[in-house]
Amino acid sequence: MMDKQHIINEIKRTAENNGGVPLGKDRFFAETGIRQSDWFGKYWARWSDALIDAGYKPNRLQGSYEDEWVIEKLISLIREIGRYPVSGELRLRAKQDKDFPSHNVFSRVGKGKKVELAKRILDYCSKRDGLDDIVEICKPIVVANPSDSNISKQEHAGIGDVYLMKSGHYFKIGKTAALGRREYELKIQLPDKVTTVHTIKTDDPPGIEAYWHNRFQGRRKNGEWFELTAEDVKAFKRRKFM
Repeated sequence: MMDKQHIINEIKRTAENNGGVPLGKDRFFAETGIRQSDWFGKYWARWSDALIDAGYKPNRLQGSYEDEWVIEKLISLIREIGRYPVSGELRLRAKQDKDFPSHNVFSRVGKGKKVELAKRILDYCSKRDGLDDIVEICKPIVVANPSDSNISKQEHAGIGDVYLMKSGHYFKIGKTAALGRREYELKIQLPDKVTTVHTIKTDDPPGIEAYWHNRFQGRRKNGEWFELTAEDVKAFKRRKFM
């Protein structure tokens, strides 16, 4: 069994090496190899209790600080391999580098979902410079996988968007309950850049889509693609909800 005093000594040692700030339990494990199971329910019920016994006042922002450290570790790996790592790569790196968090830590920070972890990374990058390469890798993950709960709520309520997107000289009018995902799908399908010009929120996506298709019927080129004038675009953009 792990000795209580040894754990306290390690808390103090790692805190001194961290500028006098005690580590969160996940980073503490990465630094020392002392698992939560070594102390939880044996010496303390909460990590904050262990810090108090070691002579430290628990930091209210410690959980946030700890998550930030985890995200920084993941960003370093993404930059090293040039892509978002799969689960096997996270496990392998944790075995090779004792300072790298376990896959369970990443699961906690991302609430068990890859898209949630990617969102946390993008939020981190939005507040710092020099991370454009990380944004380019993580953004498609978020765009292609919007929140399942938000989609299901919209679909259940019948709420959706009728969008106007442009690619090259042509415009596409379509409907969707997940605008970001639809935009990403078109981007990877078409050779020209795709931009969303305007969206109309509606409780009748099929009906409103049909309305605009009929209105611009004379400008239809193929399927949902139209060759619109500037006045046509202005008419569409005047509507916020239908």
